[in-house]
Amino acid sequence: MTDFLPSSPVPFRFRILSLFPQMVREAAAHSIIGRAATAGLIDIDAIDIRDFTTDRHRTADDIPFGGGPGMVMKPEPVAGAIRAAKELMPDALVVLMSASGRLFDQAMATRFASHSGGLILVCGHYEGVDERIAEHFCDMEVCVGDYVLSGGELPALTVMDATARLIPGVLGNVESLQDESHNDSMLECPQYTRPRDFEGHLVPDVLFSGNHAKIARFRRECALAKTRANRPDLVDRLEPETAPEAPRESAHENGLKPSTNDPGIPTGWGRPVDE
Repeated sequence: MTDFLPSSPVPFRFRILSLFPQMVREAAAHSIIGRAATAGLIDIDAIDIRDFTTDRHRTADDIPFGGGPGMVMKPEPVAGAIRAAKELMPDALVVLMSASGRLFDQAMATRFASHSGGLILVCGHYEGVDERIAEHFCDMEVCVGDYVLSGGELPALTVMDATARLIPGVLGNVESLQDESHNDSMLECPQYTRPRDFEGHLVPDVLFSGNHAKIARFRRECALAKTRANRPDLVDRLEPETAPEAPRESAHENGLKPSTNDPGIPTGWGRPVDE
């Protein structure tokens, strides 16, 4: 479950080190994150790694020793950018975005949000960053999924967003955090809004019953069904009292049609992962 952090008068600071700082600044200027920055709850900026190169071409990459395809980011400019960020944030965690890093999850986001020194996120590019940066200048390497992206900017923005929304005040409604996917290692239940009838697809009747206990039980059962269907790997992490199968008839008797693949998974909530 997400821990709710005490408020702080000091904004939580993020510095993202990138070859494309404008990409980061543009993405961070909008929606919840942009409003939180404007309100002074978080402090976000990007540092251009090329500012720490020493040649007139601003060269940040070179060929790999031992041969192989692609280019590797040079250690000197990356180390220079990290040192500059650490001067501003001496107690910050330095996190290298890397396809070979530890898998980022909600628990890690919570730990990051509780670190008052802030985060310095280092974005790799090309074939990655010289290994000496990871070994001697970073506290950890983090990966956002089992796939490869063109650079570390999108992963860094993902880590920043997931962490920032746990900072007190960033989300207007703390209940939004309590009910989200991956709290309690379970996906969030399906949500509905008006109209009640959309092209013949009806909202489950139980949500109009006014019986809050019954609605809560229904949502819990739906969340379990969705977790079993889309993320069966999470089921083993559930608490013993949560893990047992939800009653299969509950969703159906409240107006949801069964999937043709699994009579216990309501239509539209995803299919078995091997389909």
